[in-house]
Amino acid sequence: MNETFTKSKTTELPRIIMVGHEVINEVGNVCIRLHLEKPGLIISDEITKKIAGEKVEQILSDNGLDVHQMMITDANSDNISQVKDQIKELKANFVLGVGGGRPIDVAKCASHESNIPFLSIPTAASHDGIVSGRASISVDGKRKSLTAQTPLAVVADTNIIAQSPYRLLAAGCGDVVANITAVMDWKLAQRLKNEEFSSSASMLADLTGRFMLDNSDMIKPGIEDSAWYVAKALVSSGVAMSIAGSSRPASGSEHKFSHALDEIAEKPALHGEQCGVGAIMMMYLHGGDWMKIREALINIGAPTTAKRLGVGDDEVVRALTYAHKISPDRYTILGDNGLSHEAAENLARITQVI
Repeated sequence: MNETFTKSKTTELPRIIMVGHEVINEVGNVCIRLHLEKPGLIISDEITKKIAGEKVEQILSDNGLDVHQMMITDANSDNISQVKDQIKELKANFVLGVGGGRPIDVAKCASHESNIPFLSIPTAASHDGIVSGRASISVDGKRKSLTAQTPLAVVADTNIIAQSPYRLLAAGCGDVVANITAVMDWKLAQRLKNEEFSSSASMLADLTGRFMLDNSDMIKPGIEDSAWYVAKALVSSGVAMSIAGSSRPASGSEHKFSHALDEIAEKPALHGEQCGVGAIMMMYLHGGDWMKIREALINIGAPTTAKRLGVGDDEVVRALTYAHKISPDRYTILGDNGLSHEAAENLARITQVI
């Protein structure tokens, strides 16, 4: 006799995703199509307000929408609380995050906790958080990945993204390439720990990572085509996470290494940069073609060594030995007990990270 089928699942996806040349001019129409009631609150920082925040405010005002601007300084719990207070004071009905990482992460968390819609307007393509329902927030001085609001809409203007520092775009590539080892970790957890697994989410994430790997020579500084490819890849990663209902398809042992480095290093590098370097080493542990990942990141101009990350060799080794303690319920190639100091040092040397 067959067991009664009891599975159910809810998937939250953006209703509108716009990627392309000068699509920022459509942000007013997007809000109208989504029937967003005024007032709205725009979250930016000092830099992104000048890059796009002021323009977004003007466009929405021209479309008859009452919006207010608020600047934040960092993606931390204090800034989230301040935005929530502003939402309550204004009786805001929706939030727009305009920026790279910090404004979007704060906006998606504050909107989630205030139970109002969130729109993502990235000014850089440095990581897949521009689309996902997760946020990297500093809590008590430590970076944590928190549940947040999946954007109701994403408006990614490739003209703006192409003008952002190239380092940010290259970091976004590292975050996308890391999907490959993340999916390998997920499959391993399914086999060894009977973890719930989504074939559709894993295939989308893996395909996105391998596309970036196979087309690394297309990513160049100051080219809008490059911004187009990276932004679309990050959107795909975000959608994969939404389908999975977690960050699993895009976050595995390489992300654990990155988060460990955030805690250990005196001056950590960008998230996507660290994940790319982590992917090189984790692919070696999986017995895969780690050289191909390394060569792709070199083609792109992303870091592949501790020196290029701006961290010490000892910090990389310590992060490798500590990484398994990050999100210990998420099983990866690092296992439950992690790497010894000797194994970590050998891994980093073999993969030419140190």
